[in-house]
Amino acid sequence: MKDSKEPKSAIALRYDAEKDQAPRVVAAGKGWIADKIVEIAEHHKVPLHKEAVVAEALQKVELGTEIPQALYQVIAEILFFVNRLNEKWLKKAKERKHS
Repeated sequence: MKDSKEPKSAIALRYDAEKDQAPRVVAAGKGWIADKIVEIAEHHKVPLHKEAVVAEALQKVELGTEIPQALYQVIAEILFFVNRLNEKWLKKAKERKHS
């Protein structure tokens, strides 16, 4: 029996508030390319968020372009989640440094 599971999908976003009006898609891929995107993100300690529906929607966005307005809300929620993770990580790092 053949596995009908869709290949893994990964998207990398960049947001520079000084340059961009919205986050930009800077990498996208499926299968082994998705694996490589995740590997590079993990190597650089970039927080990952798994959301298959959002990843599929972002697969349609051309590389280097800003995300469509229809995705602003969901991406804002993801970025909020990532920022909270970063804040918690920084707090723990400071606590370890001072103990």
